[in-house]
Amino acid sequence: MEIDITNPAFWLSVGQIILIDILLGGDNAVVIALACRRLPPALRRKGILWGVAGAVAARIVLIFFALQLLSLPYLKAVGALLLLWIGVKLLLSDDEEAHGKVEAGTTLWSAVRTVIVADAVMSLDNVIAVAAAADGHLGLVVFGILVSVPIIVWGSKLVLMLIDRFPLVIVLGGALLGWIAGAMLVEDQAWKDWYAAQPSWAGHAAAAAGALFVVTLGLLLARRARSRRAGAAAPATPMAPVAHPGMLRLLVPVETSSPAQAIADYLRGERARDPRIEVQLLNVQIPADYSGHARMLVSPDELKSYYEEESAKALAPTRAALDAAGVPYALRQEVGHVAQRILDCAREFGADRIVMGRRGASDLVDRVLGSVASDVSAQAQVPVTLVH
Repeated sequence: MEIDITNPAFWLSVGQIILIDILLGGDNAVVIALACRRLPPALRRKGILWGVAGAVAARIVLIFFALQLLSLPYLKAVGALLLLWIGVKLLLSDDEEAHGKVEAGTTLWSAVRTVIVADAVMSLDNVIAVAAAADGHLGLVVFGILVSVPIIVWGSKLVLMLIDRFPLVIVLGGALLGWIAGAMLVEDQAWKDWYAAQPSWAGHAAAAAGALFVVTLGLLLARRARSRRAGAAAPATPMAPVAHPGMLRLLVPVETSSPAQAIADYLRGERARDPRIEVQLLNVQIPADYSGHARMLVSPDELKSYYEEESAKALAPTRAALDAAGVPYALRQEVGHVAQRILDCAREFGADRIVMGRRGASDLVDRVLGSVASDVSAQAQVPVTLVH
């Protein structure tokens, strides 16, 4: 396929490559952050930029060789089988322990080297999938990667939020990989002449069969894995709220963009009216290892430190505003599905009310995609106050 921006097929292929990069490379943003976390602030951005540039160049080289190999007999078939398994793995929740560790670099070039090596190690499935979607065209690969990498690195929070709110995205991604694998399998050079004699719909039928295989097997294995973990886990004892006579307990979930001053002003006013209030600040980090790749290179301790640092950054503005307002509070940091963890923490804390900040600029997004605040408000067993 030639690069023709007026051709819908061109944009369809580019869209496939971007989606594959985002779904299979979103956890690379965590590795980049970990590799550069010990650099001085002045060098951290340079480390990320140079590391990403090197990782992109290395990935393009790997995909170039993959494109050449896929033109050999039987290798497309092998790649298709690998791609089917990659799609199935995408639908599984991966609980494997880490097999290695990303060491945070203390110098600019050590951090850059770590980013490039880690990305290359983590990107085998990405390389196979993108090479298959590109159908032999390196220009598509370059264009797709240049568009998707900035989204992965600087928009990873948004990507993870969308995946957290809409798990169907993962299912559709797995179906896309299965679709590409099915079409790739029948197009192998070894049976090129046989395929050419088949009806025109044969390729679409093979692609649809691949998509159906991935989604069916992936969801089945995911369900079995959840049942196995549930059976192995000890029965959970419901946590009853601790009674604090005379106290009014407020759970305050916050994120980086929460209106810190508005929250502080509201809580200061509430405390002036009723000094009995007890405030617990909560930040919930969305799990970054949704596709399981980060755990291959990041130790549990490093991943935990990453979440703690990101949570501390998110809490800092609201903490500063509450300190200035003289409002005492306790801290809680969690990782998981944001709305569900807020509801769980409210029960565990014995909250009498949930206080959430809401940005006025996000109303349109809230109407289109919904929001954590609206989810919590709809499901909470206690009143929810939204502060603008």
